[in-house]
Amino acid sequence: MSAEKMATTASANGAGPVSEGKDTLSPEDLSELLALGTKEVHEKAENTQFVKDFLRGRIRKELFKLGAVALYYTYTAMEEEIERNKDHPHFAPLYFPTELHRHEALARDLEYFYGPDWESKVSCSKAAQRYVDRIHQVGQDDPVLLVSHAYTRYMGDLSGGQVLKKVAQRAMKLPPTGEGLEFYQFDGIHSAKEFKQLYRSRMNELVLDGDTKKRLVDEAVKAFQFNMEVFDELEEIGKTIQEDVLDAGVPVHGAMGGDISKCPYYSAKMAASGGTEYACQLAMAVLRHPTGQVLCAAFAAALAGLAAWYLM
Repeated sequence: MSAEKMATTASANGAGPVSEGKDTLSPEDLSELLALGTKEVHEKAENTQFVKDFLRGRIRKELFKLGAVALYYTYTAMEEEIERNKDHPHFAPLYFPTELHRHEALARDLEYFYGPDWESKVSCSKAAQRYVDRIHQVGQDDPVLLVSHAYTRYMGDLSGGQVLKKVAQRAMKLPPTGEGLEFYQFDGIHSAKEFKQLYRSRMNELVLDGDTKKRLVDEAVKAFQFNMEVFDELEEIGKTIQEDVLDAGVPVHGAMGGDISKCPYYSAKMAASGGTEYACQLAMAVLRHPTGQVLCAAFAAALAGLAAWYLM
């Protein structure tokens, strides 16, 4: 794992420049504990069929829309609890609403897919409701655990969002101007790498005892499990939908378990762990395909996020 430096120019919730953080990680740092403690469940999440199909560019539009609905309810709940606890000493340093909050972007995506009366056409699924209920529970009863949910979702979205955006845009023939995919666009963040370094440095500076850190790791595992339940639910729904699979044309990762399939949270890790052989295989496939330019752009986005996971 590479050294981590806090971004010196980012402002803390409008409070001015952020001071330089420590430049090496400790095994006791919260970000390291979370990465290690969620490794196993992370690998399970990446192997759900829904995620594997998405990352191969094989997308059912109806399932994509239902996935966006689940995300809308999840982020609405999380951001309600973040607002409720924005002054809590264990969450205040991680309060970045302008940079991170997603529920308004998701609302615009749903309006694009379902029309101006979209709110009357969508509902929270059973799996998403369990996730939502847990978020509200921790926000009201044990706010420190919100750190786990925010970390799991936001850092993953920043790590691989642009890759997923390109795949979805191509497969569903969505407008190049971004309609329907605003969830993946973080206009308030100029450098995802620097922002993630800042966020993780803030996490590592939280004053927490060992027991609380363990509870945070356990909660992050639960967050992954809730996401897997949503993926499994979408896969079951997909069995009942008579719809052509929308295919981006070229798999985004290879059959060797290419590391872009490191789930929608950390998909940019694929470029780092795939190595030269993987990159060459992908480049050859792309160059042979008429949609190569778009997928080249997706791969370039992955390379731009090459250090996303290992620079945590």
